[in-house]
Amino acid sequence: MFTALLAAAQPLGLLYGALVGLALGLTGGGGSLLAVPLLVYGLGVSASQAVGTSLAAVGAVAAAGAVQRWRAGQLETRVGLIFAAGGMLGAPVGSWLGRRIPQPALLTAFALLMVAIAARMWRQAVRDPRSAAAVRARVEADGADDAGPFCRFDPAGRIRLDSRCGRALVVAGLLAGVLSGLFGVGGGFIIVPALVFFTGMSAHRAVATSLLVIALVCASGVASFFVGGGALPLGTTALFVVGGLAGMAGGTLTARRLSAAGLQKVFAVAIVAVAVFVLIKNLTA
Repeated sequence: MFTALLAAAQPLGLLYGALVGLALGLTGGGGSLLAVPLLVYGLGVSASQAVGTSLAAVGAVAAAGAVQRWRAGQLETRVGLIFAAGGMLGAPVGSWLGRRIPQPALLTAFALLMVAIAARMWRQAVRDPRSAAAVRARVEADGADDAGPFCRFDPAGRIRLDSRCGRALVVAGLLAGVLSGLFGVGGGFIIVPALVFFTGMSAHRAVATSLLVIALVCASGVASFFVGGGALPLGTTALFVVGGLAGMAGGTLTARRLSAAGLQKVFAVAIVAVAVFVLIKNLTA
């Protein structure tokens, strides 16, 4: 019986991982929103284990993407490391909170977060279609970067990491880290807009840098998960990673052929559909 269930779960684990990787490749940070619902309702993983599995799988996929972007010279490594430092401090706090919140309440809060993010994505795509590129993993030609409200550029075009800029990056990283540890998400939906807003860097560099941040923050969240006594379903996690890597490669290629604003609207609708499903399952449980 157990062997049959395990065999049935293998293609589903690969498929769900590929969906998460595809969304991550298309949006540069939204894919992790789908991981926990797919793990809980698609594979029957408990909410607490789903958070740890999501962090491990999303972190591994993001790390692979970050290495690729680093080789292409698209990463703002110093900025990413400072942002990640705040996130790695916040992730254990979120993980600690998550272990103390009942599963129905945690999943309900997660669904409400998904709705809020989807509403923001839809509003951004409608009001400012050009800014939709800030949440997709598309590599475009370098353009002129404008200074952000907290960070400035030196004459060579590099971001000046003074105390004001550093503090802003750490605070934004803390928020992303708490959400990452609490809900098992990479936080890219916060990281990318925050990097663009605080630093003024171009959208494609923010997407590339967010992958480095996601990988490091997820690593911190996984470490906290293990320290807190959590255990990962290793087989499911491995399948998610393998599927996620394939999905991310496909998502990155597909994103280059699609309208940014249209893609963002479709993904927002998909997020709302998953959120409604989670809420219904919780209300009828």
